[in-house]
Amino acid sequence: MAGVGSAVRRLYLSVYNWVVFFGWAQVLYYAVLALRETGHEAVYAAVERPLQLAQTAAIMEILHGLVVYFLIGLVRSPVSATLPQIGSRLFLTWGVLWSFPETQSHILVSSLVISWSITETIRYSFFGMKEAFGSAPSWLLWLRYSTFMLLYPTGITSEVGLIYIALPYMKASEKYCLRMPNKWNFSYDYYYSSLLALLIYVPGSPHMYRYMLSQRKKALSKAKAA
Repeated sequence: MAGVGSAVRRLYLSVYNWVVFFGWAQVLYYAVLALRETGHEAVYAAVERPLQLAQTAAIMEILHGLVVYFLIGLVRSPVSATLPQIGSRLFLTWGVLWSFPETQSHILVSSLVISWSITETIRYSFFGMKEAFGSAPSWLLWLRYSTFMLLYPTGITSEVGLIYIALPYMKASEKYCLRMPNKWNFSYDYYYSSLLALLIYVPGSPHMYRYMLSQRKKALSKAKAA
């Protein structure tokens, strides 16, 4: 019975990783094509739907960590590392780019999409290979734990820049705000919440970068010893 459960687990994770890999590969392809043929202003329109689908699919990783892990040990990724990264990306995807079209033609969208899509095609293909075949090639292992050294800073810079660019539009439109008086006796300001999210990047980004460096050292040392 345990063997059947393990096979089902591997099949599910293999399918999940490869499906999301193809989603991010599509994002990368459309982004590069738009840059070459039209320019950075057209990148968001070219990638909007596959970007939203591929990024939103990452919610499953949070569910894996929060729920399924405690039931059958599906994944080992710590939720404390997964949740902030996925949360910030969902915020950018839906709470900034989709919600405020004024940001969509900015050049930072191109650097954001390129950084995310390269990172994720490598990551999901790595885990897809591990689940489907039991291991991944050494070159893919190296890419998985090395490319972030360049792509994480470019991605984070793009995220911070786009949130900052969106702030005036958030304040002027008052979108997603809840004003008093109301039946819940509660007020909410999306502008200040976004400003707080922006401030969290200051301590959060270096912490995450150091965490990934430690993971890189651990993974590459283990591969060398094997």
